[in-house]
Amino acid sequence: MDNTNTYNYTVVRQFALMTVVWGIVGMTVGVLIAAQLRWPGLNFDTPWLTYGRLRPLHTNAVIFAFGGSALFATSYYVVQRTCHARLFAGGLAAFTFWGWTAVIVLAAVTLPLGYTSGKEYAELEWPIDILITLVWVAYAVVFFGTIAKRKTPHIYVANWFFGAFILTIAILHLVNSAEVPVTFWKSYSAYAGVQDAMVQWWYGHNAVGFFLTAGFLGMMYYFIPKQAGRPVYSYRLSVVHFWALIFTYMWAGPHHLHYTALPDWAQSIGMVFSLILLAPSWGGMINGMMTLSGAWHKLRSDPILKFLIVSLSFYGMSTFEGPMMSIKTVNALSHYTDWTIGHVHSGALGWVGLVTMGSIYYLIPRLWGRREMYSVPLINLHFWMATIGIVLYIASMWIAGVMQGLMWRAVSTDGTLTYTFVEGVKATYPFYTIRLLGGLLYLSGMFVMAYNVWKTVAGQQAVNAAIPAVAPAHA
Repeated sequence: MDNTNTYNYTVVRQFALMTVVWGIVGMTVGVLIAAQLRWPGLNFDTPWLTYGRLRPLHTNAVIFAFGGSALFATSYYVVQRTCHARLFAGGLAAFTFWGWTAVIVLAAVTLPLGYTSGKEYAELEWPIDILITLVWVAYAVVFFGTIAKRKTPHIYVANWFFGAFILTIAILHLVNSAEVPVTFWKSYSAYAGVQDAMVQWWYGHNAVGFFLTAGFLGMMYYFIPKQAGRPVYSYRLSVVHFWALIFTYMWAGPHHLHYTALPDWAQSIGMVFSLILLAPSWGGMINGMMTLSGAWHKLRSDPILKFLIVSLSFYGMSTFEGPMMSIKTVNALSHYTDWTIGHVHSGALGWVGLVTMGSIYYLIPRLWGRREMYSVPLINLHFWMATIGIVLYIASMWIAGVMQGLMWRAVSTDGTLTYTFVEGVKATYPFYTIRLLGGLLYLSGMFVMAYNVWKTVAGQQAVNAAIPAVAPAHA
């Protein structure tokens, strides 16, 4: 069968379905460890069920399995549609799916067994790091090869964001994962001391900046205009947003290392660039929001648009909160508290989660030749479950975090600490319960989504849309 005149949706379908599956897996682990903080006995005295081993499994599953699958699915879809070209090197595209799935499965086995490099968001050991590198190189070849053979005269802005995410994550991974193997499942970092910490948080914050922001902004710049039926509010602003964001983000990592052995000037650079970062972040949020000019009425009846637009609200909130928390005086109160956890999850659940769900709801019917999802009311139900779950989660963590920070630095008249650490833990218990309820509600929404997706694709014939014939651009 000649497929040269159709888009390659096979790999898009695979990643789209696995986004839902890995979302349920990663969030289930998250709910379990949230419950363990409330009831520590839930680890059942089993090493591979302890919080210390499941927490990196949760972060890797949600960021790289759920988020990563969504980025692969949407970038492969968007680059084909905006370039009017079939994916370059279909065999390599298939390898990225099976290779990435292998990475996730290996992570799910090794992390609970205690095989870890101990680096935040980069816990996987060296054999898996090598596989990640191979998959990522293949991903870059497929993506940029598709752009190289495009039939359109220009490169749409979403592809700039996807491209920056692919290139930067490659550099971050190679540098931060430099390590010396001592056994098959054990290695030591090539760096030591404060240099290791600096490299780690250059990686760690840019994993947020490029994996969890730039890539998902690529989704935003495609799916919001498509779902709203409106052009991007300002294409010029989107280009300014791109260049300002990718330059500024690279310098923000040191704000994770305030009040540590990192030189004070390096801490200050991280703080200053974090504050500057507010401008391009909000520029992008405003651009996405204003795209709905003349189409706001669609929010009443279109739950997919609700997911996409409310995700931008959380993006704006998180990118205001992050720079504020990077200010040293604020950081003195917030760091090491659950306020940080609230901030991370306002971005992860609110921005990344909601924009992913909206994008997948957009994709699924089109990949299986349906006009719309099986049940629009179920999409609406999922939206409210997710939104209420997020609010319960982050509000409880904000309150708990500020309370913890104030309790930890309260000093009695005789100069001793007013509260013991365990008193702070005890005072946090009610908020852990509220956080758990929010997480359960958010996870339950994912099951609603899975049911809706299943009913949409069951018995349907997979569809590969035809590539439109495009006349060569005039010089």
